Amino acid sequence: MADYLKYCKFGDLNLEDSFFDSLKKDYPGFATWFDGKAENQEHAYVHYNKTGALSGFLYMKVEHISVEDVTPIIYGKNIVKIGTFKIDSHGTRQGERFLKKAFDYCICNEADVCYVTLFRKQDGLIRLFSKYGFVEHGKKAGTESDGDEIVMTKSFAELTGDIFKDYPMVDCRTASKHLLSIYPKYHSVMFPDSILKNENTNILSDKTYTNSIHKTYVCNMRDTKRLSKGDILVIYRTKDEGKSAEYSSVATSICVVESVSAQGEYPDYEEFYSDVSKYSIFEKEELRMYYNKGNCVVIKMTYNIALNKRITRHDLIEKIGLSRNAYYGYMKLSDDIFKKIIKAGEVNESLIIY
Repeated sequence: MADYLKYCKFGDLNLEDSFFDSLKKDYPGFATWFDGKAENQEHAYVHYNKTGALSGFLYMKVEHISVEDVTPIIYGKNIVKIGTFKIDSHGTRQGERFLKKAFDYCICNEADVCYVTLFRKQDGLIRLFSKYGFVEHGKKAGTESDGDEIVMTKSFAELTGDIFKDYPMVDCRTASKHLLSIYPKYHSVMFPDSILKNENTNILSDKTYTNSIHKTYVCNMRDTKRLSKGDILVIYRTKDEGKSAEYSSVATSICVVESVSAQGEYPDYEEFYSDVSKYSIFEKEELRMYYNKGNCVVIKMTYNIALNKRITRHDLIEKIGLSRNAYYGYMKLSDDIFKKIIKAGEVNESLIIY
């Protein structure tokens, strides 16, 4: 299987691939632009599906101070331009995954603002960008006001209070913080950016639960029903089979709760399955097993941050201050403990709002 996402040179791509046909049609100068990028040894993110066909392409660059070929002019110290964004997702959430990569790029480059130019006919992409905080800013300079191309921007300088529009930033000011454990066989497919260095990346594929910003987890831990929208989760990957939890269990990620539902809120299994399956790692019969066991809790969350440094159970106890006797399946965290986890995990400070 091809790598999940590849960062490759323009020169390694075939411009005659049918994937690029629509781009060449919509942008008359695309071929010349592409050849220029290849000559300059520039890179883009691409995805090949399981048949080996090119199915996703993302190119970005950093600009500074101002962007003057749009109206109104965009100002910022660091401005990220999404130069080309195209996906053939075939029903998966690959668009969300590429957009997450764009946000990672923005954070890495300390962007104040990100912008993209889209055609109005690209209504699916416009809805996608709008959902995650992009707003219509204006148009390309020199075009008619009612032209087909629009410019959309997302500011990283302020929060809206909407967990989707603010993504990937995490508002910690009033939210409760919690630790939630997930078994290894589910963890690394759900959270691909948090995969451990000794794991096989071939488990990552073009699936909804892998590509998506959104995740759905099902468990039977009753106390998780206390979670509320906007609460923050520290994802804790449990130990590998046959290994000690002391160094095999690790905190890996930060998520934000979208919603929590108890099993009793679903009239029957089919309604339960219909709601849960869209973003869930679990197979249908596995979900049935959980449902038959009873007291299921469905946790929907956004996958915001992969810790740059994973934190072992040993360090969570000895350095962070968690109790060795605590239940690590699920527990509430104090603000002080959470801040220590963020620091130890070497999280980019711009992502966390205190």
